[in-house]
Amino acid sequence: MSFASAGSQRWLQVAVNRKPQLLLSALQRSGAIGPRVSVTWRSPREDDDFREYRDRKALDKAGIANANLKKPLEQFWPPRGPVWDALGITSEGHPLFIEAKAHIPEAASPATRASAASRDLIDRSLGEARRFYAPRATASWSNLFYQYANRLAHQYFLRQVNDVSSTLVFLYFLNADDMLGPMSEEEWHGAVRLIHAVLGVPKDLRSYGVFDAFLDTRLLQDAV
Repeated sequence: MSFASAGSQRWLQVAVNRKPQLLLSALQRSGAIGPRVSVTWRSPREDDDFREYRDRKALDKAGIANANLKKPLEQFWPPRGPVWDALGITSEGHPLFIEAKAHIPEAASPATRASAASRDLIDRSLGEARRFYAPRATASWSNLFYQYANRLAHQYFLRQVNDVSSTLVFLYFLNADDMLGPMSEEEWHGAVRLIHAVLGVPKDLRSYGVFDAFLDTRLLQDAV
């Protein structure tokens, strides 16, 4: 099976399967993992047809047994939840969840289109997460930047509700010319500041296990 044709999906597939050391270095620079920590990638793997996972299958891939959770995922989020761009397990045994972007419009996700029944559970869980990250925030997390918000919500569910030492990384690719993406970290930082301002969350979420990492696609192009 060949790599995806363009965008963050393509570059993440290349990084995981052809240049894992570059990806590892990006994660170490971000502070998401320690300088001597390695990662075993569970998706998207070439020998698994680059499959991406969601719901309980994603937790399984990340080494989290649903039976061991204090609160099952199904009580927090309805089926067909976030599809994770990459999943890994660190050499310390901690789960790692990656959301990747190659251009800024990709971050402006539409509002949830869930059914009424699912929407009730989503809104309740998003509200819980918002009160945890930003007690004074009043923004709706189910509209603009919904995708970013639901990733934060799942990190809250794992780390705060279930005491799982999970790490969430937003991986931003630089110089993704196929998508006319940002050429510098500064451009991405500006977009992230806007997202945080709209959602009402603190500028720095590292204390919550949430990190921003950056990887230049020019370092990956010779691996395709």
